[in-house]
Amino acid sequence: MTEKPRHPLRGAVSDSAKAKDVPDTPQTRAPAYRLAFTDDDFMGLDALRPVRLQLELLKPEMGLDAHGITSTIVLFGGARIPEPANKDKARTKTLAELSHFYDEAREFARLMTLKSMESDGHENVIVTGGGPGVMEAGNRGAVDAGGRSIGLNIVLPFEQAPNRYVTPELCFNFHYFGIRKMHFLMRARAVCVFPGGFGTLDETFEALTLIQTGRMSRVPFLLFGRAFWEKIINWEALADAGTISAEDLDLFQFVETAAEAVELIESWETAPARDAVPGR
Repeated sequence: MTEKPRHPLRGAVSDSAKAKDVPDTPQTRAPAYRLAFTDDDFMGLDALRPVRLQLELLKPEMGLDAHGITSTIVLFGGARIPEPANKDKARTKTLAELSHFYDEAREFARLMTLKSMESDGHENVIVTGGGPGVMEAGNRGAVDAGGRSIGLNIVLPFEQAPNRYVTPELCFNFHYFGIRKMHFLMRARAVCVFPGGFGTLDETFEALTLIQTGRMSRVPFLLFGRAFWEKIINWEALADAGTISAEDLDLFQFVETAAEAVELIESWETAPARDAVPGR
């Protein structure tokens, strides 16, 4: 029988409960009497931002450690790309045409999760942003395989919630985009990017920059849909201008299907981080 992971905050939870079981007096009702870590007003102060950053780094890290997650397969992609069955409701014709990537993301996640389950689901676990569209497809594919997957949600000004396919105990919520992006990449064995918007581009270029500058080891970096990516970004123009080197174009590859992506990841030869940036 698999041992149930111990909650890393059990001691603090116990102390919090005890602190509530006190006589009701003017003193105990005063905000000053609250335990610091249970005082939302105190924890929300600007001066406590460094503490909140540390906590947001620690909580998912401890949670993933408790569940034995040693490596991940990162899946980025647009929240607005619909499931093919719903493509008639897409906001634009292009989104409807991109809907087949929902199925490719779902199949890719299914195939990778089957392989992950060979390590009892500890290695190469699918991680998405936990939202709709391509993210939903990734978490759904893991469910199709009978495995688990991670969702890294982010607090936004408009109403949103994790998609229903994220494994509940591996569903985390973030306030800081920067800490969230760290968690995407800290365990990454591969980065797979489907068509998307500003968020997807932000995540893509941050990860590519870390690899380009040697701050992160080389991993398979796969862009699904060559036509989409070459239409929105003139990669060759960057190299021709000298703002990147020609060698930087080898940091990623284009793929079209889930099977192609899995084959590239399976055949990947481990490469060390760069110790110099070409062209500089």
